[in-house]
Amino acid sequence: MIDIEDKKTQYEIWLDGFLDHLRVVKQSSVHTLRSYSSDVVGFLDFVREIDSPIDQFLIRRYLARLQKTGHEKSSIARKLAAIRAFFCYLTVHNIIESDPTEGIRAPKQSQRLPKVVEEDFIELLMNAPDTTTPLGLRDRAILETLYATGMRLSELLSLEISDVSDGKDEIRVIGKRNKERIVLIGSKAREAIMTYLSSGRPALKAKSQILNPKSDALFLGYRGSPLVPSSVRRILDKHVEAVSSSMDISPHTLRHSFATHLMNGGADLRSVQELLGHENVTTTQIYTHVSRERLKEVYDRAHPRASADNENMER
Repeated sequence: MIDIEDKKTQYEIWLDGFLDHLRVVKQSSVHTLRSYSSDVVGFLDFVREIDSPIDQFLIRRYLARLQKTGHEKSSIARKLAAIRAFFCYLTVHNIIESDPTEGIRAPKQSQRLPKVVEEDFIELLMNAPDTTTPLGLRDRAILETLYATGMRLSELLSLEISDVSDGKDEIRVIGKRNKERIVLIGSKAREAIMTYLSSGRPALKAKSQILNPKSDALFLGYRGSPLVPSSVRRILDKHVEAVSSSMDISPHTLRHSFATHLMNGGADLRSVQELLGHENVTTTQIYTHVSRERLKEVYDRAHPRASADNENMER
């Protein structure tokens, strides 16, 4: 049992230490740091509101409140994970004697399959940018690269000219926790990048002589400065809307589609795991479920006795 009364400043110090640990030792991303900080602060605010020592019962009360206030199971699980990580840190570093989250399970969740787009849609999307303009050449290169490599958005934006200028079929990227890996790039993506480098990027770079003259970032904005995540999302939204009025996808959807289309094409799980940069193969296994769903759709549509619709057509 942990008494939090009159310890607001102390807990803030502990939280700062925890976040520093994530940043330096775990090399967590800025997004992870922000999420963990918000989730732990939310819990500590609840504790001060209830004015009760921290134990398993209080943590269960907090989870129950989250559920009553309409939080999704996935959101509750994420908050519990952050709280658990915080108290684990405090326990391991002998700041507190025992972990009050021990034995508490996250709410059971149904497995959600990742959103994937069809290969026909990918073809339309890749042809959407106007490649007669520097921005269109850039957009085409971005879309082709995301889909060809399965890169995360942060990995895409970390690319520099030197990473791709030699025209090789491999790109070295820095993934989560600063882990380096090699991704493969196909001929269409490589061609789009080379065309952008020769005919698109110089025109954008010319606008940055005052703003950012030394930037080696591969992908630049219309003012010549390096792109940021929100800009790439707007670029994707623009071209998705041009080919479909109902489709809503994110850069990560292209990553999911990359992995799923590889699995559908016969790629083995370990190869897909390595290309995606997953530490654990169980993370990659979600794409085997997606492939099975796709296989079932093909079977139901193609086999003459697989579904009632096919039987009715025979009659």
